[in-house]
Amino acid sequence: MPPTLELTTGTSRLALNPYVAYYHDISGNDGLAEARRHLRHGDFRALPAGNAAFGFQPGAYWFHVRLVNRSPVEPRWLLVQDYPLSDRLETYSLYPDGRVARHAGGDALPFDARSIRYRMPNFWLHLPPDQSVDVLLRVESQSSMQVPLSLYTPAAFAEVSRDAQFGIGLYYGILLALFFYNLVLWLQLRDASYFWYLLHIFAFGLVLFTLNGLGFEYLWPNSTWLADKSVPLSICLAQVGMQQFARSFLELRQRWRFGDYVGLGMIAFFVLLGIASTWLPYRISTPIASASVFISIAWIAIEAMVVMRRGYKPARLFLLAWSAFLLGTGMIAAVAFGLLPKNFVTAYGVQFGSALEMLLLSIALGYRYAGLRNENERIVREAKHQLEHKVEQRTAELRNALGQLGDAHARLRESSQRDGLTGLHTRVHFRERFEQLMAQARSQDRPLSLLMIDLDHFKLINDRHGHLTGDECLRWAARTIGQALRPHGALLARFGGEEFVVGLPGLDLQAALLVAEDLRQHLGDEPCISGTREITVTASIGVHEVDNDEPGGIDAALQRADEALYRAKADGRDCVRPAPRIEPLAIN
Repeated sequence: MPPTLELTTGTSRLALNPYVAYYHDISGNDGLAEARRHLRHGDFRALPAGNAAFGFQPGAYWFHVRLVNRSPVEPRWLLVQDYPLSDRLETYSLYPDGRVARHAGGDALPFDARSIRYRMPNFWLHLPPDQSVDVLLRVESQSSMQVPLSLYTPAAFAEVSRDAQFGIGLYYGILLALFFYNLVLWLQLRDASYFWYLLHIFAFGLVLFTLNGLGFEYLWPNSTWLADKSVPLSICLAQVGMQQFARSFLELRQRWRFGDYVGLGMIAFFVLLGIASTWLPYRISTPIASASVFISIAWIAIEAMVVMRRGYKPARLFLLAWSAFLLGTGMIAAVAFGLLPKNFVTAYGVQFGSALEMLLLSIALGYRYAGLRNENERIVREAKHQLEHKVEQRTAELRNALGQLGDAHARLRESSQRDGLTGLHTRVHFRERFEQLMAQARSQDRPLSLLMIDLDHFKLINDRHGHLTGDECLRWAARTIGQALRPHGALLARFGGEEFVVGLPGLDLQAALLVAEDLRQHLGDEPCISGTREITVTASIGVHEVDNDEPGGIDAALQRADEALYRAKADGRDCVRPAPRIEPLAIN
């Protein structure tokens, strides 16, 4: 006798595969009587490792489980097959009194034939308390034979279906967002790559919409013909979109002519297969289309690697995206052929992989467009330079004037932003920003201090070690000063030569003196390493707290900080000194 599965009061959902036995009716002719005879003779076997994925198989499969409901409060249970593409399913509930309840479903019947309007085939089971009920399920399909079975109470099913619909909605929401975002870009840019990417998103979204049973639920619930043909048709359309997008994005016509010809050949193959699948039996067209997916996506990966090795940088992102898609698609195809067991990872890996792939492809398209735009700008610049050269050849005086003006403008722009040697802000930039800091200090009644820094005896470093070493010391000093001042939100600039100027918002004279002393010690603690030489660099620092009411503005403040710097130099250098106090004028 087969084992009995007891449903206790605390049970609300249960995966049945570990408890199910199966029998393969290769001819597909056995009815209920023959199935019961095989059951009595012990011809039903346990599922191997609980795996109910058999690949594409002829005939029909019978599945059996014996149930006893020990819950007096829950006589109704819902049996769900977690695979939406089976053609025809029939359930037989055999009761102890000899009564037999039969239900039929699958996409060979209209969608309304299901017990609940849900994308997966499902059947209500009436399980009276403490009665042994034998449930026989017959599955016949030209699709892949995948029969993962689950049993739910009504409340548990509502909860599970809600979570599943949320996850699916989130996935298609991502696809829709990517679709409309790139649709806007395509309408603006008219780049063919964006159009083929849109086709790829639409076609692959349609594939998953079909494979998840949503197409039959929402698009063609009364068309069993479309329910049968939608899988190979959507697969072929998706592969056409993928191949054409790869040809366009990877620029195969220019970069690898042989790969382009192979891609065109695959497009022609999938177009012909799609047309043929409208009349070919499902058991022929779908396995061919599913097997061809392996070849198609593997070839696209090869194309990406070849083009990447030839120096096309956007192919790297493309290959990364395609690897995620390749893994997810390979898993779902392997499940269809029974090469992998069906579980959460293999069932939904294609959703995760395709969402990541499409997101990365969208980024890759943006990267590619930026590269094309830069290339176009370079071509425009070169054309402009050539035109300027021709004009300069005809008018030497005008050419020289334009050249001098262009050089002056370039130098002015460069000097107004960053110092070329140290990378610090320039003196001009410092004046603009420090005036803003002074205005903020006045309006908020906050202190503001100014440091003037001079590297001691820097001329001796240049004379002894050369100007290149001196430049290296300047860069080292700039980095050291910047690191020491980072916690204080300071405004740092190169004032000129070996002098630096610092604005310290929010710090009064005493706090600024502490910061300056800390900065002086940072410079003196470690020598500047230049090749094999260790060069000690010290600094004299003048400190001045800006008086918000002081006339003269930034020039007066810089003058006072400079006076403090000269005091530090006069006191032997390598020290910090505040600006001398201004004594009020005596009034007679």
